[in-house]
Amino acid sequence: MKQFFLVLFLVSDFNANAQDSVNYNNVSQDLLQNIMNGKPYEKEVKILEDSTLKALVSQLKTDKQKIAFWVNIYNSFIQISLTEDPKEYEDRGAYFKKERVKIAGELLSFDDIEHDILRRSRIKLSWGYLRKYFRPKWERKLRVKNIDWRIHFALNCGAKSCPPVAKFTPESLDTEFDFMATEYLKEQTTYNKETKTATSVSLFSWFRADFGGLCGAREILETYKITPEKPKKLDFKTYDWTLSLGNFRKIPK
Repeated sequence: MKQFFLVLFLVSDFNANAQDSVNYNNVSQDLLQNIMNGKPYEKEVKILEDSTLKALVSQLKTDKQKIAFWVNIYNSFIQISLTEDPKEYEDRGAYFKKERVKIAGELLSFDDIEHDILRRSRIKLSWGYLRKYFRPKWERKLRVKNIDWRIHFALNCGAKSCPPVAKFTPESLDTEFDFMATEYLKEQTTYNKETKTATSVSLFSWFRADFGGLCGAREILETYKITPEKPKKLDFKTYDWTLSLGNFRKIPK
């Protein structure tokens, strides 16, 4: 009996040390890179499935670490799931709510990752102004402290109007996010100098609180030199929900 418990202890200790040796941000990057390169990714998926809340919390301490990890995870599993079954996209509401991403002992949906972790427990259909309260332990431990509006120009939900998929790192996240936001907004925005009206992506409207309201969105367009001045009015393009996978972009170093 003593030998049994000794073996059990050694196995548990080995598994704990093995998890401690895993760099989960690197795993998220490898997963996405393999998908982008058309290489096998099952190893990385298994590592994530075997991860624990304790191990993730010990590594994902800063918002930059959390954001880089979860954006890579979100974009990876969008590509995986819709490549396996494109018909799921016919009911997008059900698709984003379905629990399918196994990490840290939890089965997460894309809504869980985007609105609960990356948007700090925001109610999806509230323009970002309403929060959820009394959230589960895993969510409170893994979610960001502050919402970074640039996530909306980094997350790819599989639609044609979505930003391209790129690989993100905690060390260079600000530079990477600024590049993606600038390039995406340049592609999505037009400006009428006479009426001082900018027409841009609907994301500015759907998640307006994350941008500091519509006034904040107009300031972003000026700050990032998308428009030559701060627009007086902001209109929104129709979002194209046509399924479009494999829209990858490499961020220059």
